[in-house]
Amino acid sequence: MEKAVLLKAIIDNAIDGLITIDEYGIIESINPSACKLFKYTELEVLGKNISMLMPQPDRAHHDGYLFRYKKTGEASIIGIGRELTGLTKNGTQFPFRLGVSEVKYSGRIIYAGFIHDLSREKEAESKLQDYASMLEEQVQERTLSLRETVAVLEQTKIELNLSLEHLRDTVGVLEQTQRELNLSLDKEKELGKLKSRFVSIASHEFRTPLSLVQLSASLIERHALPYENQNIGKHVVKIKEAVLNVTAILNDFLSLEKLDSGKTQTKRDTFNLENLAGEITDEMQIALKGRQKIIYKHRGPGVTIQLDQNLLKNCIVILIDNAIKYSGAESEIQFYTKINENNCTIRICDNGIGIPADDQKHLFEAFFRAHNTGKISGNGLGLSILSRYTDLMKGKVDFRSRINKGTLFILTFPII
Repeated sequence: MEKAVLLKAIIDNAIDGLITIDEYGIIESINPSACKLFKYTELEVLGKNISMLMPQPDRAHHDGYLFRYKKTGEASIIGIGRELTGLTKNGTQFPFRLGVSEVKYSGRIIYAGFIHDLSREKEAESKLQDYASMLEEQVQERTLSLRETVAVLEQTKIELNLSLEHLRDTVGVLEQTQRELNLSLDKEKELGKLKSRFVSIASHEFRTPLSLVQLSASLIERHALPYENQNIGKHVVKIKEAVLNVTAILNDFLSLEKLDSGKTQTKRDTFNLENLAGEITDEMQIALKGRQKIIYKHRGPGVTIQLDQNLLKNCIVILIDNAIKYSGAESEIQFYTKINENNCTIRICDNGIGIPADDQKHLFEAFFRAHNTGKISGNGLGLSILSRYTDLMKGKVDFRSRINKGTLFILTFPII
């Protein structure tokens, strides 16, 4: 009963729509997100054919599709997914991605449809195309300018060969032309940076599909429990790990872009450091490997400080996540906080692989990874972001590390 209540709570609070139908296309359940998308109440659609939510010609073809699938077993949507158009109660249409799963339960066949609204993605895609076209036009203009500059340079060379008497004047023209060429190349590089920055902003749009994949994997895992199929569980774990890795990479790139563009600003929050550290410790339990443990202790009389709580939490999470990744499955991660009259200190210590001495001077550079990380996942951005967040909060980072003996990081921040 507790699991059923939990599953219902997850479905009712899912950000994407979820509709279940029987083998004849009759709607058996619809969650609040789907009701909001189609602008119907639950009572208005329960017991009705799912085709009421489709514009023509999909509405006319839907029952035939179900009949052919039951007869032949050939699926064009079930287990595959595709983009479709939905019809709301007031007659408006919107694009969405539909993923349909077939569930056999208590001798019945139920089809569960996961509906993700693509309106924002389509709008973002249109804006991206318009912006790319504008960038392409600017690139063409700069290319034409370069060609014209090169043509001037070639003409200048011809004039130099024709008259040695104007050697000094010609050299001056060549130098001026070279400066113009360098300026044009610098503008080209700036356009490249703008385009890269725009792609980073657009990557925000990947977060919602990743959330859908994560939710779907959780639902598959829960529905598969009665069957005790180890292969399903193994692949669901791989899906979740892949989603977490991609999400972490996107978050790191977006954080770096905000830092580079000056969008990251600090704010002073008054909060309980011990409570924050306890919350982080609990949240990081899901990332632990094997029998790893996080040991947290607070030292010092006071626990309330004034810092940017969000940036501080990100710094701590980066260090604990690194400690987990680079330590063995039986290891303990030591996590301490301390407050005195002027400063607060965060210490995170592991007994992992350590950092080679030759690599330590590059540790806070973007995209740098130590030579002994091997196949351990990572993009080399975490410590670079940590260092810049710490600078923004007027703090400092210290560390000590030895190969195969572990690493200690110490963050110190002024609190007055």
